[in-house]
Amino acid sequence: MPKALQPHPDRALPAGEAREVARRIHASTKHLPLLCFHGHVDAELFATDAAFGNPADLLVVPDHYVTRMLVSQGVSPDLLGLPRRDGVRTAEPRDIWREFCSHWHLFLGTPSRYWLEHEFAEVLGLRVAPSAETADDLYDEISARLAEPEFRPRALLDRFNIEILATTDAATDDLAQHAKVATELPGRVIPTFRPDAVVHVARPDWTELIGQLGARADTDTSSYQGYLAALRQRRQVFLAAGALATDHGHLSAAATPLDDADAERIYQAALRGEVAAEDAAAFAGHMLFQMAAMSAEDGLVMQLHPGVLRDHHGGVLATYGPDQGHDIPVATEFTRSLRPVLEKFGHAEGFRLVLFTVDETAYSRELAPLAGVYPAVRLGAPWWFLDSPDGMSRFRELVTETAGFYNTSGFVDDTRAFLSIPARHDLSRRIDAGHLAKLVVERRMDEEDAFRVAQDLAYNLARDTYVR
Repeated sequence: MPKALQPHPDRALPAGEAREVARRIHASTKHLPLLCFHGHVDAELFATDAAFGNPADLLVVPDHYVTRMLVSQGVSPDLLGLPRRDGVRTAEPRDIWREFCSHWHLFLGTPSRYWLEHEFAEVLGLRVAPSAETADDLYDEISARLAEPEFRPRALLDRFNIEILATTDAATDDLAQHAKVATELPGRVIPTFRPDAVVHVARPDWTELIGQLGARADTDTSSYQGYLAALRQRRQVFLAAGALATDHGHLSAAATPLDDADAERIYQAALRGEVAAEDAAAFAGHMLFQMAAMSAEDGLVMQLHPGVLRDHHGGVLATYGPDQGHDIPVATEFTRSLRPVLEKFGHAEGFRLVLFTVDETAYSRELAPLAGVYPAVRLGAPWWFLDSPDGMSRFRELVTETAGFYNTSGFVDDTRAFLSIPARHDLSRRIDAGHLAKLVVERRMDEEDAFRVAQDLAYNLARDTYVR
């Protein structure tokens, strides 16, 4: 007999005396609106409001949490439909889905399993767990569901109770999709300014991107000062489109400014295609400082999530392109790296810096003390590999004693998998309910305060952090 798909109502809540308290706390937050200020869903989804294609292309192919687990067990990326640079696709959607379902057991104990079970049971209404035997029936059932009007993206935006959803958009993006959405869903789907591609000067396509940046900003980018002017102009366009934040994904948190002459020298070398690796790294750190300076001027919240070595396997990058799951965390230093920014802007009115990390050794050693003293700093929610039940629990245990609850950003998710958004927020609210319940039963917090903190963590802190 197929295994039933029945997520337990007490999933991720603590055992013992704290469970009943956690149930009450979670019940007080589970219906609050979702604020999604750190997401990667494509704005085109809402501009076109087209029906989703098929289960494989919706739930497997674009989700590197899913594909990286299967690849780690020897499944070929081609069998998972990962788009190749040469445009060749050898796997049919139904075959991709069968491959996923036959490996369902691999996700036991992972946050992906939690999110997917929530999506399958509570969003799509499935009652049978994936397996090799159930794959075809589930494929047909999901396909029929996705054809229904209530499963269009805009309808789900309402069903999920998403109040604001921020996308992530390149500095060179024309924001045309956002313009369309803004006329029909004002204030619901907003852009986020991500300049990474144009600040990492060693990229093979950097000079081409700088040309696009100049054209988009109608600014001459043949000089470093022109380049800065183009970035400022693009930030204003994003602000006019409703943007609240910037997003920066650097390998290092280093943010040491260069003098103008050095910045110009490196910029010109990059335009010639002759930039040295150490100069490229120095320029990236310099531009983090410049982005902080611009945020202090225009009020865009600065989000920084360093410490990931992108595209670890060159062969996968060459064949399938970037962002295919081969991104690996590295140890990250914040205290010295961010000192120039925080000395200049850490007490500046109007500047806000939200710090994310996948190096949890930095939580209690560096990040909580920084957030615990600088008014500008908020600690972002556990991100990527730490976006998990135990990762979230460790975050609360490691940062709260030093930074408190109110120097954190609240949960804002971090996903391009649209259907997983309510699952991620639900998991965060359950883990926070459990943490607070533990404090209540240990007589370290009364229940009235726990209810207030839970509501703040689920909703109010995110709004306070980003809507300024």
